[in-house]
Amino acid sequence: MALLLDEIVQSLELWLKLIRKPQPYVDPNLDPVLLVPGIAGSVLNAVDEETGKEERVWVRILGADYAFRTKLWSRFDPSTGKTESLDPKTKIVVPEDRSGLYAIDALDPDLVFGQEAVYYFHDMIVELIKWGYQEGKTLFGFGYDFRQSNRLKETLDRLAARLEAVYTASGGKKINIISHSMGGLLVKCFMCLHSDVFEKYVKNWIAIAAPFQGAPGYVTSTFLNGMSFVDGWESNFFISKWSFHQLLIESPSVYELMACLDFQWEHKPLLEMWRERLHGDGNSQIILESYPLADSVDIFKEALSSNTFNYNGEDIPLPYNTEILKWANETRDIMSRAKVPPQVKFYNIYGVNLETPHTVCYGDEQTPVTDLQQLRYFQPTYVCVDGDGTVPAESAKADGLRAEARVGVPGEHRGILCEHHVFRILKHWLKADHDPYYNPLNDYVVLPTAFEMEKHKEKGLEVTSLKEEWEIIADDQDDIHKNIAADGNPMVSSISVSQEGAEARATVTVYPENEGKQHVELNALSVSVDA
Repeated sequence: MALLLDEIVQSLELWLKLIRKPQPYVDPNLDPVLLVPGIAGSVLNAVDEETGKEERVWVRILGADYAFRTKLWSRFDPSTGKTESLDPKTKIVVPEDRSGLYAIDALDPDLVFGQEAVYYFHDMIVELIKWGYQEGKTLFGFGYDFRQSNRLKETLDRLAARLEAVYTASGGKKINIISHSMGGLLVKCFMCLHSDVFEKYVKNWIAIAAPFQGAPGYVTSTFLNGMSFVDGWESNFFISKWSFHQLLIESPSVYELMACLDFQWEHKPLLEMWRERLHGDGNSQIILESYPLADSVDIFKEALSSNTFNYNGEDIPLPYNTEILKWANETRDIMSRAKVPPQVKFYNIYGVNLETPHTVCYGDEQTPVTDLQQLRYFQPTYVCVDGDGTVPAESAKADGLRAEARVGVPGEHRGILCEHHVFRILKHWLKADHDPYYNPLNDYVVLPTAFEMEKHKEKGLEVTSLKEEWEIIADDQDDIHKNIAADGNPMVSSISVSQEGAEARATVTVYPENEGKQHVELNALSVSVDA
């Protein structure tokens, strides 16, 4: 009986080992990573300062619009540079759970269906953990109140404290910052205003999809029409476009995303309107009027001059805020002076291959704009340029910094955070891989599309055949075109290697580029004496 019991215990222990969740891979040699999101990329909680009750106000589904209007709607205070919630009892805080990662992972953790719509850094966090990063030891997040200016002292002080805490928690290792979108402007402000702290704690800074020179089309339509955090049917469950519009008019961060006036745009962004103009003879004509960046501010002022919102039964005027514009221009001036410290390496990843709003047009020849205050009710059309759908590539590339590399990746503004192309680049720059031959600048995307290998024995010989295919997306297609015959036919190269008892032959076929992709096919055959 004792022997049987012992066998049962041993079997149970073996079973427990089999079903036990495997421990995640941890690489102790990795330097820590701090993730910094962009606008609307942090969970925000409202704390009732009388009762201490805390509730999530961004992002949520149940009662979302009501909580947003009562807790997050705010007014800008030019004496402090801070936008304060209208509810005097409410304090907005960012949850710090999971070493700051909770606030920037899935923005509505309670969402059961369609949670992908509110993923922010989720996929990247999962990927980094696969590479050996560990939450709280080598992987951290920094969420912040995205309504505020990117140079708000309160936010920058929190970032300084977080950098020190990460440095300490990782055993004194310098930090890799990965920022997304407006998070790049926040980091740039910090680097300029706290260069000593930045140099002390930061090893590398990788900016992804940062609007370094602004996002003209996005901001123009935001000021006049509002914005939706998600598109499609999911948008019905979140904040209304109008509620978001009223919040962002008092958010310094949005003004800091306006197109930079001093930048030499290759494609100048404009605000256009179809207007009816009367001639001296009494006749009228419908014409398209174009306003450059400097003049578009006057349009914003007039269009929003009668804008109001109702808060607790009181109508509150909410015009275009020139005090915030003045503050934002000073922020731009600060960022223009930023320099990367000598010991820090800076990298820039920007999105390409998507139509990105740049010039915004209201009205048409059949329905001209007759009253600027009605612009809010017009559906805009866009003249687009290359970019990620939100930030023009021209803006994202123009960081004005000493960069180790700038790489364009096909991808959508927020979706680029889950692109495997980006993961491959990050893995290389973070030195989380061991491939010394990989070069993100020249060949940053190699996508295997087929792999077949067969082995068999035949008359005392072992025969191995291999067929492999890839799609290659290169940063500069001109380099590939040089290798393609002038007649557009595929380029074929062959190689053979032989040694005693074995021989191998391989043929590589490179097909002409099509829609930004290069198809490469490898066929190989090896024959060796069967030992």
